[in-house]
Amino acid sequence: MARPRRIVLVRHGESTGNIDDSVYEREPDHALALTERGWRQAEDTGRRLRELFGRERVSVYVSPYRRTHQTLSAFGLDPGLIRVREEPRLREQDWGNWQDRDDVRLQKAYRDAYGHFFYRFAQGESGADVYDRVGGFLESLFRSFEAPDHPPNVLIVTHGLAMRLFCMRWFHWTVAEFESLSNPGNAEMRVLVLGENGKYTLDRPFERWRDPEPYGITG
Repeated sequence: MARPRRIVLVRHGESTGNIDDSVYEREPDHALALTERGWRQAEDTGRRLRELFGRERVSVYVSPYRRTHQTLSAFGLDPGLIRVREEPRLREQDWGNWQDRDDVRLQKAYRDAYGHFFYRFAQGESGADVYDRVGGFLESLFRSFEAPDHPPNVLIVTHGLAMRLFCMRWFHWTVAEFESLSNPGNAEMRVLVLGENGKYTLDRPFERWRDPEPYGITG
C-alpha cells in the first residue's frame, strides 16, 4: 500500500455567504463565489502549498461547490503534477434549499442548545449525517492507497465542518471532543503527516472553545 506522506485539508476562502448571510435567500449555497478577500486568502495558501509539495505529485479531491473549485484554482498548482477529482461527499452540510435568514438564525440557536453533531436542520443534515458521508469517502480514499503509483500527497479542498469530521473519523475522536472544537478559518490548512511509526499526526490542533463534556469513558 502506497500511503501518502501527507494529507492536506484546506477550507475554501471567504465566500459571499461568509460576509452576508442574506445571500442564501437569493442564491443556492453551492453557487456562492469567493469574495476578493477570499481569492487573496486562497492565493496565499497556494504559495504555501506549492512550497510544501515542491515538484511532487498530488492527488486532489475537491467539493463540488463553486467556492471550493475557485479556491483550488487560486492555488496555482502545476497541472502536470496534480490529478483532480470532484468529490460530492466532501460538500458543505446541507441546510435546506432556499434559506430564510431569520429561520436559519433560529435553527442555529436550536443547534447550539441541542448539539452541533446531532441537530438536524429542517430539510437538511445533521453533523452526524455529514460524518457518515465523510466516512464513506475515507473508505474510498483508503482503497486508492492500494495503487502502487499513488502520489505522495493528497490535497482535500472542502469546508470547515467536513475538515473537523474528517479528522474525527481518522483519529477516532469522540463526539464530545468534536463538539469542543471550532472550525478553521477561511483558507486555513491542516496537515496529516505520516510518521516513521506508520501513523499520522496532525500538524496543529483545531482551536478549542470549551473542554469536552463526555457522557462516559472511552478509548
